Amino acid sequence: MTQPTEIKLRKQSRRLLVSFDDGETFDFSFEFLRVHSPSAEVRGHGPGQETLQTGKEAVVITRIEPIGHYAIRLVFDDGHDTGLYTWAYLHELGRDMDAKWRAYLDRLKDAGYARDSTE
Repeated sequence: MTQPTEIKLRKQSRRLLVSFDDGETFDFSFEFLRVHSPSAEVRGHGPGQETLQTGKEAVVITRIEPIGHYAIRLVFDDGHDTGLYTWAYLHELGRDMDAKWRAYLDRLKDAGYARDSTE
């Protein structure tokens, strides 16, 4: 199982940098992590139950809490703190970041949401 070797919270640029022991390093935007939270609030309890997250362009991670040796809890300034980001899930998010981001933007567009691009 892949383990992180470094996690850097960069509040000013709203980025979370995660390096893994397989040599991969991923640079996540806070917005990306918030809208891809593994929580039931975002993902639902099964396929088709996902809730589209909107208005998260300027969200900030205020705290990172370690959960055992397998995950972290990200606490966001919008009050969201229920997602446990396992190392495997963070690695998957990083590996598939481009495709997941494009799919998210497509869902926003299909829903008629005009994203306030801050980047």
